[in-house]
Amino acid sequence: MHTQELAVAIEIERKFLVKGDAWRNEGGVQYRQGYLNRDKARTVRVRIAGGAAFLTIKGPSVGATRAEFEYPVPLDDAQALLALCDGPLVEKTRFIVWHAGHRWEVDEFAGDNAGLVVAELELASEDEAFERPAWLGAEVTHDPRYFNSNLATLPFGHWSA
Repeated sequence: MHTQELAVAIEIERKFLVKGDAWRNEGGVQYRQGYLNRDKARTVRVRIAGGAAFLTIKGPSVGATRAEFEYPVPLDDAQALLALCDGPLVEKTRFIVWHAGHRWEVDEFAGDNAGLVVAELELASEDEAFERPAWLGAEVTHDPRYFNSNLATLPFGHWSA
């Protein structure tokens, strides 16, 4: 009998609010995503990004780190799965912005989350140094309100001031 070792994909990500428009560039991609499960121990997300679709399973966050598994799925399947999702969909435009050798993903949200702009940075380790762009605002990595899975049920536009 042949045994296979399971490799766990780890995501180390920091999240920040964005100020101003200096980050803006051409070529943003439209995203629509929904959640089949939003349990604290695991989230299961269906995402359509432009013409591609993915199923993603994420484990619980420990600091800025968590397990993440992502698989491409046929676009038709993803559209059918979005209809099964719990709660409203999250819609946003993602822009890729390079700064000082790091790849930032800047998400400009739409719909009930309009007005929210968040930048995410994936790192090799939680203590990896990086240069902060001038347009980077407060860090919200550990604030669960900014998790996309929570924005689906309590959108930014519904937060009290």
